[in-house]
Amino acid sequence: MSNWINSGGHEPRQFSDAYAEKDHPHRRTDRWKMPLRLACAALLVMLAAEASQARDPDGRYAAQNPELHKWFESLRSGKGPCCSDADGSAVSDVDWETANGHYRVRLDGEWIDVPDEAVITEPNRIGRAMVWPIRGYLGVSIRCFMPGSMT
Repeated sequence: MSNWINSGGHEPRQFSDAYAEKDHPHRRTDRWKMPLRLACAALLVMLAAEASQARDPDGRYAAQNPELHKWFESLRSGKGPCCSDADGSAVSDVDWETANGHYRVRLDGEWIDVPDEAVITEPNRIGRAMVWPIRGYLGVSIRCFMPGSMT
């Protein structure tokens, strides 16, 4: 058995950051993992907080007409309260249609069938069609849909 240091083997090296980065390239990126995770977590919390706020489509009715705002907050479909999980948005007449007693709506350029239980059956006080989509990892689902007058 030989002593490799005394037998002409590699010179002893002093441990340093340069040595660690040279022999272990993944160590250099380790220092960014925790800040990156924290930044992603903060972003998800901000997005979840904004998406969970219940309000009328763009908040304009709360200040202008408290009665209409109260009506928006009370809207329900067979799937539950409309403003609890999703924000509503007005839909142009060309972006919704009915066929054989069922509705469908175009969101982000894609036609989506509206489940019958998502249709709001009470009279539409604003006249325009409204949809409350929920966007998730499985795609878009419709929480509530209120047909318009198509004028």
